[in-house]
Amino acid sequence: MKILFVCLGNICRSPMAEGILRHKLFLKNIEAETDSAGTGGWHAGEPPDRRAIGTARKKGVDISKLRARKFCVEDFKNFDKIFVMDRENYEDVIRLAPDEESKRKVVLMLSVLNSGIKDVPDPWYGQEQHFEEVFQLLSDACDVIIGTMK
Repeated sequence: MKILFVCLGNICRSPMAEGILRHKLFLKNIEAETDSAGTGGWHAGEPPDRRAIGTARKKGVDISKLRARKFCVEDFKNFDKIFVMDRENYEDVIRLAPDEESKRKVVLMLSVLNSGIKDVPDPWYGQEQHFEEVFQLLSDACDVIIGTMK
């Protein structure tokens, strides 16, 4: 399975999600390909936000080597599932979908939790604790995603 995570700039939420899932897959010895991207390309080539790196590191997940990139139409071909962080990202990605099959690959990340929370909050403007809260939401969602892979 090939899984892509998408947020706005690919420096906070989606690299944390990628790192979390990659780490959990490694621990469970499950083979899958993961990546992340942003709907905007402002940060292309940059590492994740230092607060995202620090939060992940505290939880045993290293995302420091990841680099931001912009989502592209080819991603629909290259990935089986595309998990987006919020409804704005969802609309941006769906707008680029070449066909209905591609649209069916796109899922709101937190929809797997059935918790009523639709959007992963963007911690960019927040404090360290916001990154911790987002990390936990993403971790819970990644547990569910892994459960569907078995």
